[in-house]
Amino acid sequence: MNDTPARLLRLLSLLQTPREWPGSELADRLGVTDRTVRRDIDRLRELGYPVEATMGAAGGYRLVAGTAMPPLLVDDEEAVAIAVGLRAAAGSAIVGIEEASVRALAKLEQVLPAKLRRRVRVLGTALVPHTDHAPAVDPEVLTALAAAVTGRERVRFAYRSESGAETRRHIEPVGLVPSRRRWYLVGHDVDRDDWRIFRVDRIDRPQPTGARYRPRALPAADPAAYVAGRRTDWGTPSFRVRVTVQAPIGRVVGRLGDSPGDIAPIDDNSCRLDVTRDDDPTWLAYRLIDLGADFRVHSPPVLVDRLRTIASRIADAVT
Repeated sequence: MNDTPARLLRLLSLLQTPREWPGSELADRLGVTDRTVRRDIDRLRELGYPVEATMGAAGGYRLVAGTAMPPLLVDDEEAVAIAVGLRAAAGSAIVGIEEASVRALAKLEQVLPAKLRRRVRVLGTALVPHTDHAPAVDPEVLTALAAAVTGRERVRFAYRSESGAETRRHIEPVGLVPSRRRWYLVGHDVDRDDWRIFRVDRIDRPQPTGARYRPRALPAADPAAYVAGRRTDWGTPSFRVRVTVQAPIGRVVGRLGDSPGDIAPIDDNSCRLDVTRDDDPTWLAYRLIDLGADFRVHSPPVLVDRLRTIASRIADAVT
């Protein structure tokens, strides 16, 4: 194999298999000499790939964990598996990795061959993630918007209001923000000459225009801060949630979609959730039941009603 770049890629692909490779076996696989293998290993190290060498009859080369994440090579099956997993993570808004999932998915789908993109879409359609009553978000819409944000490209899309009325929007997108199991797009509305926040589950048919834009000064530190400062109703009424849970705070915190400070301890065996939220009351009711601990809802009445409805259905099912 005389093509050095192609040989390096082939060598890297072999080293990414979790095993130790004797130099002679690598040379045989690549059709080169042991000396060429050593030179190619040095080239990979210069590119940031941490290749470790061990001496002796049982020694060889293997790729180890380094201080930074180098580019990886994956085959077709691995690429499809990664893309499907990222689509599931993006659509479910898994806490802590939502935005990273969308960025990674946008990068991967940009380079996937058409036949693999079709496989990813088919698998993504067949797999139905557990959404915890959150509004469904199409991962393809997310990745299209993420690509527009990254490329600083204007995008057009249809947007549905709470009443169902549809309007066409022309936006300079600057960020996608996950919050409370929903996705929001922050962008400058070209036609209205103002900043806007859009719920992504209400966005349909996003179309990149090919027109680049110069970044404008966002009236906040970043898109996430802008969303946090501007969130109002957006179709989901806010209500005061006050619930006492008969369990230690360590058993409860993080399981209700809560932010730091939403839950406070009462004593060693109980705690209280006291916060203004805009969650779906049905989602919150099921999350409280899933705690596996006694609790009492002080407010809001709509949450009490949802729990009574669930209790009635359970009673009918077991009698």
